[in-house]
Amino acid sequence: MHYLTISFSHKNSDIAFREKLAYSDTEKESCLKKLLQSPHISEAVLVSTCNRMEFFVTCSDIKEATNHISTLLELKSQLSRDELIEHAEIVDDSMAIHHLFAVASSIDSMVVGETQIAGQLKDAFRFSQERGYSDKKISRAMSHAFKCAAKVRNFTDISSKPVSVASVAIGQIKAKVDNLSQKKALVIGVGEMSEICAKHLISDGVETYITNRTKHNAETLAKECAAKVYDFGDLHKAVNEFDIIFTATSASYPIITEDLIEKKEFKRFWFDLAIPRDIDISQRDDIYLFVVDDIEEIIDENKAEREKYVRQAHGIVGKGVVEFYEWLDALNVEPIIKEIYIKAHEAAAIETQRVLSKGFIPKEYEAEVKKMAEQTVKRFLHEMTKKMRDASHEAKSDTVTGAFQYILNEKNDNIPDKYQHYIKK
Repeated sequence: MHYLTISFSHKNSDIAFREKLAYSDTEKESCLKKLLQSPHISEAVLVSTCNRMEFFVTCSDIKEATNHISTLLELKSQLSRDELIEHAEIVDDSMAIHHLFAVASSIDSMVVGETQIAGQLKDAFRFSQERGYSDKKISRAMSHAFKCAAKVRNFTDISSKPVSVASVAIGQIKAKVDNLSQKKALVIGVGEMSEICAKHLISDGVETYITNRTKHNAETLAKECAAKVYDFGDLHKAVNEFDIIFTATSASYPIITEDLIEKKEFKRFWFDLAIPRDIDISQRDDIYLFVVDDIEEIIDENKAEREKYVRQAHGIVGKGVVEFYEWLDALNVEPIIKEIYIKAHEAAAIETQRVLSKGFIPKEYEAEVKKMAEQTVKRFLHEMTKKMRDASHEAKSDTVTGAFQYILNEKNDNIPDKYQHYIKK
């Protein structure tokens, strides 16, 4: 069994490339189902956010799994196989685990230390797990990833000043807009980024409206943020009325286009943090348009300030990867120890019946004889199995477990395939 990650992010592709690969909420399950149609892929998680689209899978053959995923992406995006491979970050086994831990710990994010990615990763895993597309193997990796992320937060100051893509966008609003409290803003969408933005705007005294295709969802968020509700059907009016528009929907096509815009005397400030993009217009003097990739220039200062913490975080992630594989090795040993004890107790039971049937010991002492035999094998095996557990954390663990697997010659289904040390017949 192998872990495999194929990732497209702000590090290797621009917004125009990533939006061709983005999966909407309604497309995600279909994608996961197609992934598992490959006989080489057993579990899968799909992460699709404004800054990244990546697959994290378990597979029996890395090359075949990569080919299958590449074919799916070719069909979806109409990009060539060469283009996809050129841009993708493809890593397997320990490097795939390292990548997962780094993503969960927010050191792989565009905005280092941002607070949203761990939640997005948990949501993606929960979505896959609840629908049966991921199981024990990915669950083990995710559990350790979130523990690693917690250590990074607790032992470094990387998130001491919580930031996110949305908070950077808000910073741009404040930098670009004079007399912010005199402006009127519209937030399109009801996701986490929309909520962050709405709360920031309202705290700064901006008259803020929420709109969404599903009005009930807009009403719920507006009530929580003390905002007002705007009818989504009047969006064509909104683009010419509001000073500030923030949009982060999961629409698969632009919801604001050139034909809706009228010439106005006032300056408009639009922030499109959706992938695919919600706004499709040409450059205009009267509209300032901010998109996800515009954050790249702004975050250089963020990186410099947090460089020390990033180094500390990488150290924690590296140690976390080692601990994860040590833990897998420990899983490897336990079923072997269990099998040893089962065989030993079977031998004790057979020998008890032999001495009784031969008349060496009276029948009325059967219970005592059986107990003595079991205690004898337990005493004999105790020190041996303790050394096996200790050795599972050392470099020689492969030799130890391999020898016992060969001696037992049993199929241990609980042992990850990667750690089987004998050839199954």
